[in-house]
Amino acid sequence: MKVFEGGVTAPQGFQAAGLAAGIKKENTKDMAMIYSIVPCKAAGTFTTNVVKAAPVKWDQKIVAEEPFAQAVVCNSGIANACTGEEGYGYCRQTAAAAGEALHIPAESVLVASTGVIGKQLPMDILAQGVKDMVPLLSPSRKAGSLAAQSILTTDTVKKEIAVEVEIGGQKVTIGGMCKGSGMIHPNMCTMLSFIMTDVEISKELLQEALSDSVKDTYNMISVDGDTSTNDTVLLMANGLACNLEIKEKNQDYVIFKEALDYVNTYLAKAIAGDGEGATALFEVRVTGAQSKEQAVILSKSIVTSSLTKAAIYGHDANWGRILCAMGYSGAQFDPEKVDLFFESSAGRIQIIENGVAVDYSEDEATKILSEKAVTAIADVKMGDASATAWGCDLTYDYIKINADYRS
Repeated sequence: MKVFEGGVTAPQGFQAAGLAAGIKKENTKDMAMIYSIVPCKAAGTFTTNVVKAAPVKWDQKIVAEEPFAQAVVCNSGIANACTGEEGYGYCRQTAAAAGEALHIPAESVLVASTGVIGKQLPMDILAQGVKDMVPLLSPSRKAGSLAAQSILTTDTVKKEIAVEVEIGGQKVTIGGMCKGSGMIHPNMCTMLSFIMTDVEISKELLQEALSDSVKDTYNMISVDGDTSTNDTVLLMANGLACNLEIKEKNQDYVIFKEALDYVNTYLAKAIAGDGEGATALFEVRVTGAQSKEQAVILSKSIVTSSLTKAAIYGHDANWGRILCAMGYSGAQFDPEKVDLFFESSAGRIQIIENGVAVDYSEDEATKILSEKAVTAIADVKMGDASATAWGCDLTYDYIKINADYRS
């Protein structure tokens, strides 16, 4: 697998655009479009929150009922959530405007929104933004980057990746972009992720690959314990790689799935590491578990613990908080068998062995915990299963950002 600098325009046949339509203040980029020159098979996964934003409902319907999709329109600044029939109507109007401008069916246009909940979209601005983006569509790296920049809210950096693999003797590319910084918690988060590929694959296997991949990637991240109304992951495949269509779970499927997992893992970690106010990516690996389910429960409990996240911010090897988080997770284990390690680019150190603190250097632990990416490894010595979760530290700035988000 070749990993390279790129995003949604990396696969053959995809174009993108981004601009400042005027939804946000101060001429900030706030609209993006992705377009395939040919129809695509589409797959999606969406928020588990009972309160679902209008774009989520629209996309769920398109993915489930329509034979193909060909474009995505995304705005930032206003979430179009809790907006009733009027908000859903705006999704339909946005899709219609894009369909007319691109000369494709409105039912082939997926829409997404992110931002403040409860406000109605300014449809005159949105419709004009759609028209203005069409002439700007380009397969260039710069166009993809502008689109990635235009979907951000409280994110501090844009998040993109592209990979290339060989399937059936043909070069296949997957390129993706996402946004997410706060209101991040399984299952899925205040996050939007758009993944484009030129692979030829059946719609059924495309959906299965995405649904399976999400379990170990986006559903394993948490910033603040809040599950959003707008979470959406869209995967579109236009088949322009001209590989023999993947219709069964053969070696070609395995290769594609591994590449998709890599893209989603990268983007999920990018979201966790860019958590609102965060100074460090916090990774938790649980090993030696009796089952995958047990490992998932334990790792998520640790990575979501506010006390543990605060300790990571303070570069404090407060292992008691980790053991405590494991204890209230609901998963059964023997605390007197747990080994715990911290590691980062500064080194690796064992903190506890069989549930008891070892004679470790606090200074060395602090040094390891002072890096931009920190990992805690808990071995529960019960089996061969494992799971990894990602989060970030909890800082003063998280409160500042969310105390005045609407203003």
